[in-house]
Amino acid sequence: MRILLLGGTSEARALAAQLYPDVEVISSLAGRVPDPALPVGQVRIGGFGGADGLRNWLRENGVDAVVDATHPFAATMTATAATVCRELGVPHLVLVRPAWAPGDAIVVASDTEAAETVADKRFSRVFLTTGRSGTAAFKDVDAWFLIRAVTPPDPQDLPRHHHVLLSRGPYGYDGELALLREHRIDAVVTKNSGGAMTRPKLDAAAALGVAVVMVDRPPLPSGVQTVGTTDEAVAWVSAVSTR
Repeated sequence: MRILLLGGTSEARALAAQLYPDVEVISSLAGRVPDPALPVGQVRIGGFGGADGLRNWLRENGVDAVVDATHPFAATMTATAATVCRELGVPHLVLVRPAWAPGDAIVVASDTEAAETVADKRFSRVFLTTGRSGTAAFKDVDAWFLIRAVTPPDPQDLPRHHHVLLSRGPYGYDGELALLREHRIDAVVTKNSGGAMTRPKLDAAAALGVAVVMVDRPPLPSGVQTVGTTDEAVAWVSAVSTR
């Protein structure tokens, strides 16, 4: 059985390891992060070229099923995979990392709404953790930003007052607490990515009474089958292989 595993996340790497070597897994990474952590088994890096490219790739490579374990905000890839698999009749599963409970966070629908909230609430020192592509919405906001990203944001997308911290998780509670204190942060802006790797910033913010602005997840395509754990994904793959 040959599985295309849309990955780039810790869950995707864990799933590839659980399936290997009993199932032929081809993990696909977007290629946006330099020196990514690689899963076991076969790996391809780069985009497919939209729906047509993915459709052709699945046909040419004899893929029996697709498991989407991409980041919860990789909405375009998830929608494309759902559409193409439905058209081709290829079994398709989305492994959804459980979201964080928002608690007292200010929940918003987009980076733009998060920027508007920062401006409206007059936060002055903001820890921005929405990734390199999320900085553009904040470039005209009159505040100071500590911007943490894996790769440098485009200079034209940066706010006037900022410091860029290039870093890759996982992060610990003590380190996040110290970071918020050192930079006198009064608001954390984050996407609801879920998972344990970047959760400590929320715990540190709660301990210090720092406000959190949380961008809600994009909705999943209608009709897709989802699971929340790698064990459930393994069981799904096993069931598909016996059909």
